[in-house]
Amino acid sequence: MSLLSLWMIPAIIAFILIYGTWKKIPAYEAFVEGGKEGITIAFSIIPYLVGMLVAISIFRASGALGFLVELLRPVLQMAGVPSEIVPLAFIRPISGTAALGMTTDLIAAHGPDSFLGRLASVMQGSTDTTLYILTVYFGAVGIKKMGDALKVGLLADLIGIIASIVIVTILFS
Repeated sequence: MSLLSLWMIPAIIAFILIYGTWKKIPAYEAFVEGGKEGITIAFSIIPYLVGMLVAISIFRASGALGFLVELLRPVLQMAGVPSEIVPLAFIRPISGTAALGMTTDLIAAHGPDSFLGRLASVMQGSTDTTLYILTVYFGAVGIKKMGDALKVGLLADLIGIIASIVIVTILFS
């Protein structure tokens, strides 16, 4: 299996080059054109990315996240959900990097085999960075109306959060 995975990428690249040559497509020129487009897109998403990172920093530094956790603590205790997981649940749809940092902190504080460590890991893998995707990628291609995509993405994140809590509770409690 490791030999197969070692040769898979070079085999795919060779296949693309051979297929392009067979179809008489200038593969190198197409590659360079794609690289130019990639750089253009990278520069065009920088303002959206900076705006999103500033918003995340303000949300965390203002204490709004801590206030929200304290507000929800009684309800979470009745449901048997540890309040330490709430910041991860709120930040994950916004930023994957911030969520990964929170997951790392939870695992470092509670251990990888703890309930919180497992819950953070499953939640990290069961949700996506919906607001980041909408802001950066939709903004880069100029999509202005993203209401339905936002609703569906946040609903999927909510389902992922709930499912991760239920599954980890059933399997590891």
